[in-house]
Amino acid sequence: MTDPQTTQQDPPQRNRMRLWLAILPLAVFLGLAGLFYMRLGFDASQVPSALIGKNVPKFTLPELAGAGVPGFDDNELRKGKVTLVNVFASWCGPCRDEHPLLMQLSKDKALADKGVKIYGLNYKDRPGNALSFLKGLGNPYERIGADTSGRTGIDWGVYGVPETFVVKGDGTIAYKYIGPLSPEGVKSRLIPAIEKALQ
Repeated sequence: MTDPQTTQQDPPQRNRMRLWLAILPLAVFLGLAGLFYMRLGFDASQVPSALIGKNVPKFTLPELAGAGVPGFDDNELRKGKVTLVNVFASWCGPCRDEHPLLMQLSKDKALADKGVKIYGLNYKDRPGNALSFLKGLGNPYERIGADTSGRTGIDWGVYGVPETFVVKGDGTIAYKYIGPLSPEGVKSRLIPAIEKALQ
């Protein structure tokens, strides 16, 4: 025999349980949406790299066939000049967005007078596509290494493209800019990193 009091309390308890089961997915969704919203303001270019202050890894990259500039290796980055190594690919939309800034940097007389060079590391790309990319947008690079397998990029700790490294004249990685360059990022972070590497 059931207790009449228990029977009368069951419907309100069931209703509360149903209400919690209805609210729980909404609460989880709102929590995740809030987290994603906060992450939108996160600046990936500020992520530290384990390679900062260390020598560039040993590598040899062949030229990008048809680009008209040589490839490069780690020894090329130890010749006493500060070098920007920009990791790019034709299939990368943000690489297209940042490319005009690289063209500006390649024509910057003040940087050229200080001996700053810009090299391209073409990451996991088809040579024909990379050439079309450069022919359409211009070539800011003095040297381009073709990293078709992506092995060199992995050794450099590349998270994704584009990324830009500032390398001191002795081959030490001084700074890593993750994501596409922006006018503000070039002014407030990249140029100061170059100036510091020049000292």
